[in-house]
Amino acid sequence: MENFDLLIIGGGAAGMAATAAAAPRCSVLLVDSEPRLGGILNQCVHQGFGDGCTGPEYAAALIQQVEASGVSVQTSTFALQLFPNRTALLSRRSGVFRVGFRRCLIAAGCYERTIGALPVSGTRPAGVFTAGTVQRLLCDGYPVGNRILVLGSGDVGQIVARHLVQSGRQVLAVVEQRNRLGGLARNRRDCIEAYHIPVLLRTTAEVLHGQGRLEGVTVRHLDTGARQVIACDTLVTAVGLIPDRTLCQAVMENSALPGWLGLCGNCDYVHDMVERVTAEAKRLGGEFGRMEL
Repeated sequence: MENFDLLIIGGGAAGMAATAAAAPRCSVLLVDSEPRLGGILNQCVHQGFGDGCTGPEYAAALIQQVEASGVSVQTSTFALQLFPNRTALLSRRSGVFRVGFRRCLIAAGCYERTIGALPVSGTRPAGVFTAGTVQRLLCDGYPVGNRILVLGSGDVGQIVARHLVQSGRQVLAVVEQRNRLGGLARNRRDCIEAYHIPVLLRTTAEVLHGQGRLEGVTVRHLDTGARQVIACDTLVTAVGLIPDRTLCQAVMENSALPGWLGLCGNCDYVHDMVERVTAEAKRLGGEFGRMEL
């Protein structure tokens, strides 16, 4: 069993920034479930990261830092469980194995709230995706439909709506239950306003229609109670991100993290800008790299 001073789980912006900061001070193993580092940045093809670069460009700069640091990196590797004796069970194509560590940072990001978490009735046809899934499908060249309704107007919802329009799809509307759009002002300007995407405020999805493939969505206008059926072949949900702390459960001590374990980036809390993720991760990586336990 190999042993490291610091195990970092997650190769997105937070994991890579923490790795680069910790590397000069201790031995580091960085693991990520994807075939390449970058995390969600790899499917964020729009500009707005760092000094006006795209997500993949921002990721590339961090990847260079990780590679220059000389740390051990294992991609296509899943972290299955952490144990109180400071070992981790990992899995890759060649099999399951363990590593030992003195400290650990989890930078696993978030998972998306799905349609099943919402009070939406009707059928369960194909054509209902989370925003992250749609971004991934678009980047990989898979079809996602042509007449699309986006549920949720936060930054993710606005950005994916723009991505869909840029790819030649028709976004019928962005549906938001509040009386205003969410997200940053720059996304409202650069996504919704710049691309003239219709918005339905004080409105929510209520019923899905269709057998086999989605054919329409009944929306309810909250101020009046009126219902409207919108014909569409795709519903994209952008209704919330949940920090992924699954790996913490087996090592919690009286509902608290042990001193050797830390949360990093969106796994800690949902950030609105990647620059803040990177800055906090560098600080935390430096602290964990120096920590003596």
